[in-house]
Amino acid sequence: MIDMYRNVKVIIHGGAGSALQDRGGLEAVRQDLHRMVDQIYQRAQAGAKAMDCVVYGCQLLEDAPRFNAGYGSVLQSDGQVRMSAALMDGQAQRLSGVINVSRVAHPIDLAAHLQSSDDRVLSDVGSMELARELGLPLFDPITDLRLREWMQERANHFQRSMAGVVAEAADPHARRGTIGVVVRDENGHLAVGTSTGGKGLERIGRVSDSAMPAGTYANGHAAVSCTGIGEDIIDECLAARLVIRISDGMAPEVALAKSFAEATANQRDFGAIGLTQGGDILWGKTSDVLLAAYHTGTTLGDTLDQPQGTQTGRISA
Repeated sequence: MIDMYRNVKVIIHGGAGSALQDRGGLEAVRQDLHRMVDQIYQRAQAGAKAMDCVVYGCQLLEDAPRFNAGYGSVLQSDGQVRMSAALMDGQAQRLSGVINVSRVAHPIDLAAHLQSSDDRVLSDVGSMELARELGLPLFDPITDLRLREWMQERANHFQRSMAGVVAEAADPHARRGTIGVVVRDENGHLAVGTSTGGKGLERIGRVSDSAMPAGTYANGHAAVSCTGIGEDIIDECLAARLVIRISDGMAPEVALAKSFAEATANQRDFGAIGLTQGGDILWGKTSDVLLAAYHTGTTLGDTLDQPQGTQTGRISA
């Protein structure tokens, strides 16, 4: 008898960036990612649809102040938090999202509501109006640590171009990054979600890749979520490029190797995670570290100990 539940696959990420030198901080990140990927897997194994599992997983990560999404998001140049999120249903090939929304706990909830809307991607004013229509309570996502980080940068006249989204600091909870979740459910359906507080210290009105097909994309063949420098992801149109190459018949490992070789030649700084309809688990990075964890259906694993520099990986179904 075939065990249908072994079809369930999950991979999540919590950002990409500079290497984490503090082993205690690295192990804390690993524990968080393993716990959450297992929670998402258990929900999918119980029969939940891929889309519902992705929303649930993004909510878990948005609630974790370690990561740059939802509670704990980085502050922009004016000291405000503006978050973006996207959700894509691979079966329907439908993207929805919000850009630069404020004062909500879970931007992914707005993206999920917009899946059934005629207007599926809303910017700041439209996003906030939708939050009011849905009766979502006001929520302050700013942590003391992120506020102190912004005040220090202000005192230094904002010499850095972005916040430490995966930062070294005395407090291990400062290590954070954009989050993403990809799920293949027991029926073989794919879904992906990405949520972010942006790169931090950016110009007001800057738009990240997360709510674009460049950073979040899925169809019936593959699903990909990206993390890292948003402008680099946009320039490579990374998520859509990977999904389309796999959809056109390129072997997943070849699509990964080709896309990340191109990115390295173009001096990009990012990472990506993905799944195929056949159940392959995929990841790649040009950054020092990719904070990702996965559940194969039998084992938990992660990418935290991978060598610095460009790396790609595939775990076949």
